[in-house]
Amino acid sequence: MPEKTPTLEEWGRLYAAAGRVKEMAPWGWMMEDDVFGVRNPERDELGFVSVMGAGGEHFAVSLYQGAEALYDFLALSEAGGDAMVDSVVAGRVLEIPQLQASFEDRGHLQKEDRDVIKKLGLKFRGANSWPMFRNYAPGMFPWFLTSSEARFLTIALEQLLDVAPRVRDDEDVILGEEDDEFLVRVPRVEKARLGWEDKIMRVPEPELKDATPAPLDPQLLESLRQLPEVTNVIEIELTMLPMPVREMKDRPFFPYLLMLADASSGAILGSDMLQPLPSLDAMRAELPTKVAEYLLQLGVKPLIIAVRTETTARSLAPLADE
Repeated sequence: MPEKTPTLEEWGRLYAAAGRVKEMAPWGWMMEDDVFGVRNPERDELGFVSVMGAGGEHFAVSLYQGAEALYDFLALSEAGGDAMVDSVVAGRVLEIPQLQASFEDRGHLQKEDRDVIKKLGLKFRGANSWPMFRNYAPGMFPWFLTSSEARFLTIALEQLLDVAPRVRDDEDVILGEEDDEFLVRVPRVEKARLGWEDKIMRVPEPELKDATPAPLDPQLLESLRQLPEVTNVIEIELTMLPMPVREMKDRPFFPYLLMLADASSGAILGSDMLQPLPSLDAMRAELPTKVAEYLLQLGVKPLIIAVRTETTARSLAPLADE
């Protein structure tokens, strides 16, 4: 059953919070990695707020959903410099679950955005002035918020309005004594009203959990074992293409290009377009079988396979182990 869309009242509160954030402009003193947490009062869920815009280009607030999303984001931030514009890093940003409020030019909005703004009677003018709210999910095109997502993002923006001025006065207010300790805004009920308080909480980095690989066909493996070994290095790349595809009325997704090439000659040995459906994890779980089938077609068993990312290496580990 699809989730409800936000009511006009929920939209109004979200736009009001976004407008106050835009007026405050916390990107004037907060960096992207000045992160703090917010506990969702509706469920046992942590989101982590990050402010973008210090570079003067893209003004936005992201609410990263959960500890895994937090540490994925921090890992990308630590890459820094030119790496942040690398295609691999750019693709990884779109794979981190988050809710985002951004401030765009009018031309970036969709009809659905403009309809809500019109119903609320709001007016915006100029570049980077039009609020836009989106859900980011791994492998999927940024999409419109559900009712519960709108409420959580609203709370996150409201808590930013509380935390940001304190960070301006003392940047250590969001820091714990250890690297895995963060300021978290926690709800409390006082006289039947919802209030908020600061807590320094330990948020340990989750252990890496790869998608459970699809079982490899024993006959396919046996056929691979019989192939002659070659010393040629085969390069394998799996990369997201920033060209969304939409089937019927479903949410658009980003296709992934799988490519095999000979490292010495650059010759393309095979390619395929994969879909992150029903999920990105499910697509990656099928990767060992896909590569095994290509190697069988090539009729050789390479001693070395080179990949560009740790994620692809982990996905292919079951095939390598065999």
